[in-house]
Amino acid sequence: MKKTQKSLPEIDYAWQEDLLVRLLNTPSPTGFSDLAIKLVEKELAAFPEVKLEWTRKSSLLVTITGEDGAEAPVARGLTAHVDTLGGMVREIKPSGRLELTNVGGFAWGSFEGENCLVHTRDKGVVRGSFLPHKASVHVYDNARDEKREAGTMEVRLDARVSSADEVRKLGIEVGDFVSFDARVELVNGFVKSRHLDDKAAVVNLISAIKTLHDNKLKPAKGTCFLFSNYEEVGLGGSSDFPVSLEELVAVDMAAIGEGQASDEFHTSICVKDAGGPYHHGLSNKLRDLAKSHEIPVKVDTYPHYSSDGKAYWRAGGHAAVALIGPGVDSSHHYERTHKDALIDTTKWVLAYLLSE
Repeated sequence: MKKTQKSLPEIDYAWQEDLLVRLLNTPSPTGFSDLAIKLVEKELAAFPEVKLEWTRKSSLLVTITGEDGAEAPVARGLTAHVDTLGGMVREIKPSGRLELTNVGGFAWGSFEGENCLVHTRDKGVVRGSFLPHKASVHVYDNARDEKREAGTMEVRLDARVSSADEVRKLGIEVGDFVSFDARVELVNGFVKSRHLDDKAAVVNLISAIKTLHDNKLKPAKGTCFLFSNYEEVGLGGSSDFPVSLEELVAVDMAAIGEGQASDEFHTSICVKDAGGPYHHGLSNKLRDLAKSHEIPVKVDTYPHYSSDGKAYWRAGGHAAVALIGPGVDSSHHYERTHKDALIDTTKWVLAYLLSE
C-alpha cells in the first residue's frame, strides 16, 4: 500500500513578513553583517531545541537534532546568506564627497539616487546619498549620457563639509563600509525592497524552523543551517559545514527576466547556473517532494549566477547540492517578490526537513 503523504503545518506568514521587514532594514553589506547575524541569532534563540554557533568567519551555524537520534551525525544542511550588496569608501575627495569601491557585483547605476549610511569605526553613522558626480541636467551637458561607474559616482554626505579634512573630522576614513537603504514597501501581497537577495530566503529558513517548533516536530534527520555572510563575493558556503553532510540545499533568490522560467509568484529550482549543473538526484528528490505536497514549482537555469552551494563544491565539499528559492524580480536592483513565492518556498523547505 502506498504511504500516505502527511500534510504540512500552516506557515505563519504575518510573523514571517514582520521578520523579513526588520531584517531588510538591518544593514549587512558583505564583510559588515554582524548586525544581521545577531538579529537571526536572537530570533532563533527563542527555540530551545536549536543549537547556535558563531563560526570563525562570523557566520551562524544552527543545528537541530533529528528523529534519527541525538548522537546521529548531521546528514543534511541548508544555507542562505545574510550579506548584501554595498560599498566601501575608496577615496575622500577634496570636495568632501566619497568615491566608493563596490562590495558585490552590481551595476553602478542601479543604486543611483539611493540614500545610504557610512559606517564609521567609532563615531557612528553618517547619512548620505549616492549620485553621479555630474547629476544636474541644468549644469552638465552630458548628465543624461555619462557612463555610471566607480569614478563617475559619489556619496554626497548630509553634513556641512567641503573638504577631505572636514569629512575626516566626522570619523570617516578609507575602508569604511557603506550600506544602501532597503526602502521596503508592502503592496498588494508584494514585498518591494533592495536586498531580498538573499534575506527573503534567510527568513524562509527561520520560518520553517519556527513552524517545526510551534508544531512540536523534528526534522527527519539531523540538520544544520548555515546563515552565511560572504556569498556576494563568492566565499560564503566555502567552509563551516560539518564533514558528515550528505545533502546541501542552498536557498537563494530565483532570477527573473527575458528567457527565464521563474516569476515572482512561485518558488523555483535552479538545475544549472554559471558553474554548471546541480546534483540531478537531489534536484529530482526536491521536485518530487514539491509535487507530492502540491507546491507549484518553476524549473530554471541561470547563466549569470552562482550560489553558496557552488562555493561549497569549489572548496571540495562532497555532499550532493541543489538550489531552490523564491522568484525575485530585478535582482541586484530594486527587487520585488510576492507572498505566494515566500510561503511556497517555506513549505518546500519544511517538506524537505520532514522527509525521510
